[in-house]
Amino acid sequence: MAMQPWFTDAKLGIFIHWGIYAVDGVQESWSFYDDIVPHDRYMSQLERFTGAKYDPKAWADLFARAGAKYAVLTSRHHDGVALWDTEYGNLNLGKDYLGPYAEALREKDLKVGFYYSHSDWNHPDYASTRKPGRPPEQEDNRYSEVAAEDEDLDAWERFIAYRDGQIRELASRYRPDLMWFDGEWDRSEEQWRIPELAALIRSYVPDVVFNARMLSEGDYATPEQGAPIVPPDGPWELCLTINDSWGYQHHDHNHKSLAQLIRYFTETIGGGGNLLLDVGPMEDGTIPQPQVERLEGLGEWIRKHADAVYGTVRGLPAGHHYGPSTLSADRRTLYLTLFDIPRADIGVRGLATKVRKVSVVGTGTELGHRVVGGLHDAVGVLWIDPPAQADLDPYATVLAVELEGELELYRGSGRF
Repeated sequence: MAMQPWFTDAKLGIFIHWGIYAVDGVQESWSFYDDIVPHDRYMSQLERFTGAKYDPKAWADLFARAGAKYAVLTSRHHDGVALWDTEYGNLNLGKDYLGPYAEALREKDLKVGFYYSHSDWNHPDYASTRKPGRPPEQEDNRYSEVAAEDEDLDAWERFIAYRDGQIRELASRYRPDLMWFDGEWDRSEEQWRIPELAALIRSYVPDVVFNARMLSEGDYATPEQGAPIVPPDGPWELCLTINDSWGYQHHDHNHKSLAQLIRYFTETIGGGGNLLLDVGPMEDGTIPQPQVERLEGLGEWIRKHADAVYGTVRGLPAGHHYGPSTLSADRRTLYLTLFDIPRADIGVRGLATKVRKVSVVGTGTELGHRVVGGLHDAVGVLWIDPPAQADLDPYATVLAVELEGELELYRGSGRF
């Protein structure tokens, strides 16, 4: 199926890791899986979770102010605890948190996404098999697998039925625009029955978008935390935490600065991707203030530079401009991002299309420009006068280079 155009033009999404792990502020699921927190202590958070200040309309309003076009909420992490009143399994919070979330997002014209883990380390039938080809001598984790001689394929069938039941509930009740899967490494595509799972969801939501952790059915690449040096081909998304943690952890105050987040954002959209920026609400449902402040700051920058964000495609390849760039959909306006205060003229190499006008996005100030040099096919360098101090953005200044035709680039080596 063709990629949904809303996704490639979204540019910013909000990831929300919210679950019982926020009560004690421990790592989601992995803390008991890796025996960092005793299992009974981890699961005791289920009885202590309140969601007392959960306000999905406030979430949606914040996400819209941040400039996001979609959000992805953890409907069920690897710990198996569901955020809706599922009829399958016995781990849920006793109420439906997903319905109000989906309704609030749609009121703000935001697309609705759900995270769902293929894995469920608490389900009694989950640790009933192992991934084919896994070395017998490799240590087993009791929450995810059994030794080859102890496999129980009937139990695995029960797990798949449970999984399909939950997925049917999510797809039929909430009609999500995006399903963000995780935990795929634990089993093979055949064991997960990925084509059948995709068909089940599409029977309710034909235009649903899947991330790459739906394996052969995935629609876009999903690099995590590490920004790619060479952007993936096709649609993609960088999922990134604001601090060092996905879910709320009391001790984690290592928040990225707004300047760093704007750099991540501009570099990601310049490479043709979306930034999926994560927040970790506290157990009562409130988003920590440092994360709120960063989302609001990012939204202010995006609003000022909206022309260089929405309705654009990936910009120049490396080597043409020292910074990220985007290109208007009609390929007639190039947007150049400057992180530092220019100390001299700004050079753009290999621009074969003639330039009609250069201006500063947000202020409209026009800048002088000229082309110097060039021989035969090897074009000269476009030199742009540096903006005045009053035109510089405190985080990242953007220049609009309006072209006389569609962008054409020289990518050769010059005359030998």
